[in-house]
Amino acid sequence: MKGFSTLHSCTVRSDKCDCFEKLTEDDLALMEENQVQIKYRKGEMICKHGTFASHVIYLQKGLIKVYLEGDNESLILKIIPAGNLINLSSILKDNNIFHYSALAYEDTEAILIDINIFRQIINTNVAFASSIIDILCENSIQTFGRFFSLTHKQLYGRLADIILCLAERIFKSNDFELNLSRKELAELSGMSTESVIRMLKKFKDDGIISMNGKTISIKNYDMLMQISTFG
Repeated sequence: MKGFSTLHSCTVRSDKCDCFEKLTEDDLALMEENQVQIKYRKGEMICKHGTFASHVIYLQKGLIKVYLEGDNESLILKIIPAGNLINLSSILKDNNIFHYSALAYEDTEAILIDINIFRQIINTNVAFASSIIDILCENSIQTFGRFFSLTHKQLYGRLADIILCLAERIFKSNDFELNLSRKELAELSGMSTESVIRMLKKFKDDGIISMNGKTISIKNYDMLMQISTFG
């Protein structure tokens, strides 16, 4: 597969976060003493926007969506695969609430790390702090691109972005089994469920993708990238 830009992505990275490799033995022991491991079932809430944030979340297994809630609708900011941190926005001192909600797309396992211990290690370990800053910067860049896609691209471009993101950053294959419903795909791409169904059929009829049950295969990567790039 060819590289897919973070600027068009529905997520930041799918590789394991390397920030924990910067911890000293004492840091690691302290963090392990102040964390718990939790399992979430598909569809279960992981954190709720506006509630007190007592921990940073490290996703060990699974796939979640991070979103903002309105009265009748929600805006999905990104989807996050295993190997990533959630709730870094709350490590700012005196900023102890969740700034978004997160929900499990599939059965998920996570480590909840005491946020005060996390802050303490940031203050004493320069290499760890630098790694966290890198993650925050990458998150910002991804968010900028996500909003550009949602506000400036046509429907076909948005859907192409999501398919490419799933293939390259989540499943790392041009052939993948998609556990997301058509409604969830619609939420990710900022359109109606009916539009997603219609455009998936169009992509299939044009030979850009093939679909077999829940399995999606990209057949014409270059064309899909063109649709993504030019929106």
